[in-house]
Amino acid sequence: VQLQASGGGLVQAGGSLRLSCAASGITFSNAVMAWFRQAPGKEREFVSMISRPGGTTYYANSVKGRFTISRDNVNNAVYLQMKSLKPDDTAVYYCAARYRQSTYYTATNEYDFWGQGTQVTVSS
Repeated sequence: VQLQASGGGLVQAGGSLRLSCAASGITFSNAVMAWFRQAPGKEREFVSMISRPGGTTYYANSVKGRFTISRDNVNNAVYLQMKSLKPDDTAVYYCAARYRQSTYYTATNEYDFWGQGTQVTVSS
């Protein structure tokens, strides 16, 4: 299984970035996909999740209205469009996947597969 995250970089506050996560080695259309982030000295935290068919999405309150998660089940990819970025959004962003159906989706232990992360830095 490989989850390859990309698209991170340095951006000024108020700017935008689009993260991508290319998945291989999994049955992508059956996987629940999510984005987490981890800032220096902090625990990894939930950002967003998208259901298997892609019809249901969830967001952390801190990013709601600014970030949009989407998926492409043909090309086995999940995306995170980030707008109105703030310095507090600075973190390494990770994509994650799981097959099992669960009511819970914000904890890291709910996910079985993880990518290597991509750095997002927002300057003030």
